[in-house]
Amino acid sequence: MPTLIKVRSLDFREEDTNDTEEAAVPGAAARDAEKNDHSVQEDEFGAKDYRSQMTLKPDNTSRPLWVAPNGHIFLESFSPVYKHAHDFLIAISEPVCRPEHIHEYRLTAYSLYAAVSVGLQTNDIIEYLKRLSKTTIPNGIVEFIKLCTLSYGKVKLVLKRNKYFVESPHPEILQKLLKDPVIQECRLRRNVENEGEELITQVQDKKAVPTFGAKPGTSSDQTNNSDGTTSVPDDITNFYEKMDNEEEDEETALETVSFEVNQEKIEVIQKRCIELEYPLLAEYDFRNDTVNPDINVDLRPSAVLRPYQEKSLRKMFGNGRARSGVIVLPCGAGKSLVGVTACCTVRKRALVLCNSGVSVEQWKQQFKMWSTADDSMICRFTSDAKDKPMGCSILVTTYSMITHSQRRSWEAEQTMKWLKEQEWGIMVLDEVHTIPAKMFRRVLTIVQSHCKLGLTATLLREDDKIADLNFLIGPKLYEANWLELQKKGYIARVQCAEVWCPMTPEFYREYLVCKTSKCLLLYVMNPNKFRATQFLIRYHERRGDKTIVFSDNVFALKHYAIKMNKPYIYGPTSQGERIQILQNFKFNPKKLTYLSRYPPKGGSRRQEAQRLGRILRAKKGAIAEEYNAFFYTLVSQDTLEMTYSRKRQRFLVNQGYSYKVITKLAGMDEEPDLLYKTREEQGQLLQQVLAASDIDCEDERVPGEGGPKAGSGAVRRVGNMGSMPSEGLSTDWAIIELQGDLKSHTDSSFEGKFIGDLHFTKAGIPVLIIGHHLLYGKEAKLEKPFALLEKKADDKTEYLVKSIIRNKIIFKTRPKPIVGKD
Repeated sequence: MPTLIKVRSLDFREEDTNDTEEAAVPGAAARDAEKNDHSVQEDEFGAKDYRSQMTLKPDNTSRPLWVAPNGHIFLESFSPVYKHAHDFLIAISEPVCRPEHIHEYRLTAYSLYAAVSVGLQTNDIIEYLKRLSKTTIPNGIVEFIKLCTLSYGKVKLVLKRNKYFVESPHPEILQKLLKDPVIQECRLRRNVENEGEELITQVQDKKAVPTFGAKPGTSSDQTNNSDGTTSVPDDITNFYEKMDNEEEDEETALETVSFEVNQEKIEVIQKRCIELEYPLLAEYDFRNDTVNPDINVDLRPSAVLRPYQEKSLRKMFGNGRARSGVIVLPCGAGKSLVGVTACCTVRKRALVLCNSGVSVEQWKQQFKMWSTADDSMICRFTSDAKDKPMGCSILVTTYSMITHSQRRSWEAEQTMKWLKEQEWGIMVLDEVHTIPAKMFRRVLTIVQSHCKLGLTATLLREDDKIADLNFLIGPKLYEANWLELQKKGYIARVQCAEVWCPMTPEFYREYLVCKTSKCLLLYVMNPNKFRATQFLIRYHERRGDKTIVFSDNVFALKHYAIKMNKPYIYGPTSQGERIQILQNFKFNPKKLTYLSRYPPKGGSRRQEAQRLGRILRAKKGAIAEEYNAFFYTLVSQDTLEMTYSRKRQRFLVNQGYSYKVITKLAGMDEEPDLLYKTREEQGQLLQQVLAASDIDCEDERVPGEGGPKAGSGAVRRVGNMGSMPSEGLSTDWAIIELQGDLKSHTDSSFEGKFIGDLHFTKAGIPVLIIGHHLLYGKEAKLEKPFALLEKKADDKTEYLVKSIIRNKIIFKTRPKPIVGKD
């Protein structure tokens, strides 16, 4: 007998996949050096003549770089002063392209903001550029640097003895800020009677700065000139030493002025200072924080930092305080060790935010491997693992657990309550490039943290919102050079190749006439691509290599895995099964292959880099050969897939990697027992592809890049199952047939008749259960309008409205081992 269930509509906000709110940024951030270049005409080949603006120096062969009027800088990597010039350019500019011999950088307002945030002064930047440049510096570039650094880095927001201070070595700037009525309201006056209270003047004490190896320029990764034939101009070496000495002097004795601000109005003053062109740099004087207790955690003696890891941490702790910002290191280069070391240096409660439950487990293992933290000190907070937080010093969780806006279980509510009450010393944000600005603001409103460290391998977003991180978290503190790390053996030596797979005549004929999303499935399921994949797996298994196969499409992934009898991971795979497959792949010495689905994004540069990162970890005991890792991209020839592949490769090409194009795999025709060799087998595969549903042809969206704009309030869509949200949703759903007038269902509550359960996987596959029967491999029709609802964790009768479907829907389901309810 049908039961009536009360349905209550709650305020549900979809995970923001596209920010509608821009991050507040200073006006100087909109400046672009390339605008200075419009007056220069291009010739027929696109070249520009800058001889009227730049004069070549007599000793230009001894100087390593060119500075163009459009802000682009070209560095000779074979110069004897390459090491000093490279470190300097990484601090003041953004890398554009870094092949083997000539590197290209670009001056931007954000990169100059990062430069002044780590202590570089305007005059020093200009002077050192002049000394390193082969030519005179264009006047437009000098003016651009002055405009962008005039106000940046001059004012800091410092937490000392649990009080917030706006601090600066420039009294005139603080006096100017205090004239603003908004900032006057934020100022905290301890002496109410004295309205004209003066600024607090103090000399910054000489503190023991954390040591992470040698000083810059003398570290163990110093490159020596082998021939010694080219002399280094004295003005370059003398000025570099002078900058080092000045930096040490500033760290030992720096007179500053400050005023205290109300902690409740921190966000207000930060926003107002940005509007006044004086963005606040966040620094945490953790050594003077006597309110928050120290945690008993240190690095193990076995935790030896590599030179580039030392350098990145020096940028963070260079003045004895903890700077907030982002560190960019390649996958497999030890980002986790950098995060663990930062937490051990601050020695206050640490919060680590990750993308997934698997990453949470990996971070816990990293803390236990590199530090003295044990299980009692580390708390996990995920949907599958909810450790008791009381007494823990390090909490590892996911972004979605923190920002979850629906009703939680009692246990999760208690953990969230405890988390909100804590004053976190440091917050480590793993894969920080995936965080949209709006989502991160939600994290900031929930978590109170004094220092924020973002870690990523690819500081890229296809929606151009990566710049928001500069003012939400902090500037980029350090970025490593992938090819340099590869040459020194810190990451694997990779051979990148693009394998062109011709489409079979039958598949290509259907592809040319196809007008629907089936085109994607046709070139993904190209039989020649399948055979090439099978051949490459066998080839590397015979070499004793371990192999990972990535697929953009679930239908293709499962088909490949089942046909070749390999384990696979995709959206619905449980966390336990994921960890088991990954651990077996990592530690089993035998040759292994597994298939994984990586959420695609058409021509996403980030996607390609993340995939390459899975094989970048340095190989222990590898055979001494030119390459010890191989990265193949298989594309169907003369299809749209080739265009997407070119776009994805841009980032890696700019890092100095080159792709070898393979039009024919040697030995594949002689390989026995490859599948889909006959026309009959290929025809059968084509029929399976043509019979596939539209859902099988779709790719899962990448959260945080593109996609539909997030709405507000309850999500109620009119549409079909193809438009249903598929990322991060529960698999326990109910279908309610709407009763009465449809217009009334937009109110806060309504009643409906329960007609069945629906399991809607993250991969977009609906599995429908009606009348306690599991329907699969057939179509299930619902003629009347209905509501799709998610069950609450602790309530058997109340549901959260996810979507109202007002038109007739046909669910085309696929086999799935789900048992109906009794």
